[in-house]
Amino acid sequence: MSSDSGKIRSFIAIELPDEVKGGLSRLRSKMSSTDGTFVKWVDIDGIHLTLKFLGNIYSEQIAEIAEAIKGASQGIHPFQLRISGLGAFPNLKQPRVVWVGVFGETDKLLRLQQSIDSALVSLGFAKEERPFTPHLTLARVRQGASSLQIRGFSDLVTSISFGNDYSFKVESVNLMKSQLTPQGAIYTRLSSARLEVRKT
Repeated sequence: MSSDSGKIRSFIAIELPDEVKGGLSRLRSKMSSTDGTFVKWVDIDGIHLTLKFLGNIYSEQIAEIAEAIKGASQGIHPFQLRISGLGAFPNLKQPRVVWVGVFGETDKLLRLQQSIDSALVSLGFAKEERPFTPHLTLARVRQGASSLQIRGFSDLVTSISFGNDYSFKVESVNLMKSQLTPQGAIYTRLSSARLEVRKT
C-alpha cells in the first residue's frame, strides 16, 4: 500500500501583492456583519490566483516541475490584471462559493495557464478538464446552512460594493507548497519562474 507521507501538497499560482490583499481584507470586513457560523472565510494572506493544483508530489519532482514551469513561461511577457466585483458559484441567489473577479489581460493569463498545463503532461499530470475561470475565492458556505441563512448571505453579497479596483503586474509564476495544519494552511514558495521581460 502506498503512503502519502513524505509527499508535498502543491499547486502553481500567481501570488498577490500586499496592496491587493489589503483591498480584499477591507472587502471581507464589509461582509463580516453576517453570522459567521455558516460561512468559512479564506485567510486573506493565503489567497493566490491558482493556475493548476498538482496534489501530492515527491520532493524529487520539484526541480523538473520548476523547469517545466520556466519553459512554459518563456515567450509570455509580463501583463496587467485587475480584480473587481463579487460573484458566486453556482450563482448569487444560491451562493456556495463567493469570489472576486479577475479582469485585465486575461488572454495572456489564459495562455500562461494553458502553456503550463500542457508542459506538465509529459511529467504525468493530467490536463485540466474544466475551462479555466480566473477568480479569487473569499468564502465558502458550510454544508448544512439553512435556506434562510443562505438567502440572507445572498442579500448581503449583492448589496456590497467592491469599491476600488486593484491592478497589479504579473511578472512571475510560482510553484507553491501547501501544508495543512489545525490553524489553517501554511503556504511556502518552492520555486519561481519570471515571465520573459519585453526587450526594448
